[in-house]
Amino acid sequence: MLAGLVRSALNVRWIPAIPGAPELKMLYKNLRTLLANELVNDESEETLTLMSELLAARKRGYLTRSEFLAICRWKSPRAIRLCERNSRSQIRRLSTLAFTNRSERVRLEALTSLHGVSVPMASAVLTLTNPQRYGVIDIRVWQLLFDLKSVRQKPQGVGFNFKNWYHYLIKLRYHARELNVSARCVEHTLFRYHRKIQQGVLYRRKTT
Repeated sequence: MLAGLVRSALNVRWIPAIPGAPELKMLYKNLRTLLANELVNDESEETLTLMSELLAARKRGYLTRSEFLAICRWKSPRAIRLCERNSRSQIRRLSTLAFTNRSERVRLEALTSLHGVSVPMASAVLTLTNPQRYGVIDIRVWQLLFDLKSVRQKPQGVGFNFKNWYHYLIKLRYHARELNVSARCVEHTLFRYHRKIQQGVLYRRKTT
């Protein structure tokens, strides 16, 4: 009871733990208020350097193998062995399709046709080459959006499909327009806020 009175006085909302998801100490009732108070518009030196190097890829219209692998290492070093299975020609052909086709579905499906490229990895490719229009779909950001009731599926923040990603992308772009910032800025703000308030482990541990 005392803990509840303290939380009320501090305007702190504790999110009940979802099986397999961490508990979050939520200070905001909706996404708009969170962004208004927590917005960050900076990047690490590593990310800025990679984005700068990838300007050439966007202008060229496709990724080289070394550029593709650099993105894979940035997003998920654990997946690099699978990503290395892609040939130069595969990467060039499918990244050309992703960069030139106007359909978001085609873009995502082209990239996820590559070995080791999940929906989050594909979103990283699009984000690092066009941060104004894209943000990375990530377990942290999705769990936060779920707890804010901005999304209503996949509370653990894994196993995304095109519909999940596109719904997420529309939300990022909507708030980016409202705040006159990039979609990446909105996504990165949510990522960092989740990391700040997370309680417990991020991923469910497998049981034996």
